[in-house]
Amino acid sequence: HVQLVESGGGSVQAGGSLRLSCAASGYTYNRNCMAWFRQAPGKEREGVARIYTGSGNTYYADSVKGRFTISQDNAKNTVYLQMNSLQPEDSAMYYCAAGRKTLPSCDYKYWGRGTQVTVS
Repeated sequence: HVQLVESGGGSVQAGGSLRLSCAASGYTYNRNCMAWFRQAPGKEREGVARIYTGSGNTYYADSVKGRFTISQDNAKNTVYLQMNSLQPEDSAMYYCAAGRKTLPSCDYKYWGRGTQVTVS
C-alpha cells in the first residue's frame, strides 16, 4: 500500500518558480518509480518527469527539459519537482504517481489527489 500527498502548488507570475513536493509512504518496492503528471482543462494527461528511486536516474518530457528538475530525498521519503521559468501553458493540476518498474517503463498504480499550479 502506498499513499502520496502533494503540496507546493499555487499561483505565480510568468517567469516565476515553484517547488512541488510529494510525500510518500509505503514500501519502496511498490514505489521504485516516481513521477509527476499534469492535466489542464481540455488537454490529455501529460507525463512531466520520472525518477527511478533506486538509481536516481531521471527522465523529462521535451516540453519541460531545461526548466523542471525532479529530485528525491530518501530520508524524508519525498520527491520534488522544481519548476523554473514557468509559463501560462504550464498551468495545470499536477499529480504525483508511484509504482513498480516494468517494461517498457513503469506501472503507476498509486496517485495523489493533485495540486493546482496557475501561471499568469
